Formats: sequence, C-alpha cells, structure tokens
Amino acid sequence: MNMMNSEIDPHAPRKAWLGLLAKSPAAEVARLWAAYGTHPDHSILRAPEIGGVMVRGRAGAVGAAFNLGEMSVTRASVKLGCGTVGHGYVQGRSKDHALQTALIDALMQTDAVTQVEAAILAPLRKGRDTAKATRAAKAAATKVVAKERKIKIHRN
Repeated sequence: MNMMNSEIDPHAPRKAWLGLLAKSPAAEVARLWAAYGTHPDHSILRAPEIGGVMVRGRAGAVGAAFNLGEMSVTRASVKLGCGTVGHGYVQGRSKDHALQTALIDALMQTDAVTQVEAAILAPLRKGRDTAKATRAAKAAATKVVAKERKIKIHRN
C-alpha cells in the first residue's frame, strides 16, 4: 500500500481490500474463507440481494459519457457481535461471495486484521498478481516486432 494514498485518503486501505475481494473469483474467496475457520458471531443488516447497476463509458476515454449497459451486482451488510459493520458488493449473482466479502470487511476493521490479511487477503493478492503477470506475458508473446527497413525510391 502506498503510504501517500493513505495520507490523502484515509479510506484507501479499506477501498483496496474491498476492491480485491470484489474482483477475486468467488470460488477462491469461499475456499480461503472456509480455510480461515473462525466465523464470528454476526447479524445480517442487509441480506444478500441481487440487483443491477448502469455501466457508463466514454468514447476514447475522453469523449462524452454514454450508458454502456447494465451489470448484475450482489450486495450484503453484516454487523459483528462487537458492533463492527461490514459491507460487500460484488459483480454477478453470488450471494455467498457478497456475504463473505461483508464478513471479511468487518473483520478487517477489528483486532483480527493481521490474521485475516495473512489467511485471506495475501493469497488473493498473490493470485491476482500472478494472473496479471501471466496475462502480460501472453500479451508480450504476441507483440509484433517491427524491423526497421530502408525503402529506396527510384525516380525516372
């Protein structure tokens, strides 16, 4: 985590772990959550519910904004026995992923932060980084290397 970001935005660390959880495969989050094993007492503030959001885009990243289409999202909110509230928003229709994200978010705001970071977030981050490196390597392998050629022009 860049120290500068957390000085500018005090919510940057939370945004980072929520983004990581939301973008990680639901099956991997579920596997790591099950392996973590410590499931805290909690109450559900907002049961997992599926909805849609409008996705907007820009032509050429600088043009006028336009509605690209809708995307399914699932959200959930929980409150731990200690009073800490966690939220989970994930792309798609996985209620379990949203609920697990909310529970992990809540735990990351408690004294369990070190254990949750090591058991769940660090492996997710490593998987994300490995996938990114694999994509970059595949893209680099398909890159066309242009050779510099001299063209002679003959005039009559």
